[in-house]
Amino acid sequence: MKRFPLFAGLLAGALGAGPALAQQSNAQQSKVGDWTIEKRTQDTHCNASRGYKDKEDENRDYIIVITYSEKAIVIVIIYDGWEWDKVGEILRADVGTDDAHIMKKAKWEVMDKTTVRGIFEYDQSIMDRLSKAKRLTLDFENDDDDSIEMQIPRAGEALAALKFCEENRK
Repeated sequence: MKRFPLFAGLLAGALGAGPALAQQSNAQQSKVGDWTIEKRTQDTHCNASRGYKDKEDENRDYIIVITYSEKAIVIVIIYDGWEWDKVGEILRADVGTDDAHIMKKAKWEVMDKTTVRGIFEYDQSIMDRLSKAKRLTLDFENDDDDSIEMQIPRAGEALAALKFCEENRK
């Protein structure tokens, strides 16, 4: 089951962009490697998303969706190995890449049993670190079992395409 449209809508909702669910046919899409850059007509921002199955982790699904505006960066991570109990719960996690720390004790909101969302004040240094990354890690406070390392190859190209989409959205 593809979850990209649902969670892209959740991102849009996080930025005040209207209804969370919409038809896929209302989207303009492009591809950068295995990333999808998408602008849906009912959203005010573009999304970059990537999903994959990890055969070394029981073939579980890993999905990341990134969007931003001049005010916020929103990152949603979906991992079907998680079983969060409380929707709306705020978790704390150190966020890093393969070669840099991004932030300590960042707030992540539980969206459903397999999904967390981080909303951060826009900071170009975060975008710069993400663009150079091949992996993104969330190290949850007091919870090594739910910490995650996600593969994000070609993130720089995807974020450049996302920036282009943002600058040319109509």
